[in-house]
Amino acid sequence: MAASTALSSSITTFKSSPFQPRASSINPLPSVKFPSISSNNPLISHFVSAPKNSTVAPLRSAASTTPETTNTATTFHGLCYVLGDNIDTDQIIPAEYLTLVPSNPDEYKKLGSYALCGLPSSYQTRFVEPGEFTSKYSIVIGGDNFGCGSSREHAPVALGAAGVLAVVAESYARIFFRNSVSTGEVYPLESEKRICEECKTGDVLTVEIGESRLINHTTGKEYKLKPIGDAGPVIEAGGIFAYARKAGMISAREA
Repeated sequence: MAASTALSSSITTFKSSPFQPRASSINPLPSVKFPSISSNNPLISHFVSAPKNSTVAPLRSAASTTPETTNTATTFHGLCYVLGDNIDTDQIIPAEYLTLVPSNPDEYKKLGSYALCGLPSSYQTRFVEPGEFTSKYSIVIGGDNFGCGSSREHAPVALGAAGVLAVVAESYARIFFRNSVSTGEVYPLESEKRICEECKTGDVLTVEIGESRLINHTTGKEYKLKPIGDAGPVIEAGGIFAYARKAGMISAREA
């Protein structure tokens, strides 16, 4: 229990500076480092190195990829859904659905059906079709300040439940990024240019995590992404607790 509390604290507690996460409270886990996050490297990094020859796959409870989607540990291929700036957590998953418990498989599945249902009517293409639990769009493209608003973990969980593998945005609200890493639901990737103005919903994309590259097969254009860094293995493991167990930082009984 103490180790679980320490890990949760490292995700959600901040100092007065908005750019410096607090690490002093993680006494039971001295090997975990959380460095300063600058504008040049906003991604969480410097977690303990992933175990060699790790075969841990991302945890996906109820969501499954659509026929248009294929993925390996480092490459995703599928249709994209394009959003604009300041997509907040109320638009990703409205507050009325926060009573759904992600650890319950049936309720996790329902969360996927409500993903992005709070978008304004200007988004005429529905992200999840009526009566469906997953979306045919496995890659979400966003603009600036994606995931702003409340700190609800249901936001990345709902996207993951809907079958989203990665979000590529110009920038993120800090808490959405951290929740994406801690839950292991989606890869929050950052673009080096404003891709949301050069992609259209339904374009066929490939995201290569290892190469930090996005390829739009519909337009023939390629884009450089900012490296995900050491947050990648945490997401691949299925979240921070799964990663900590795999790394031997905590036992299964403590998680």
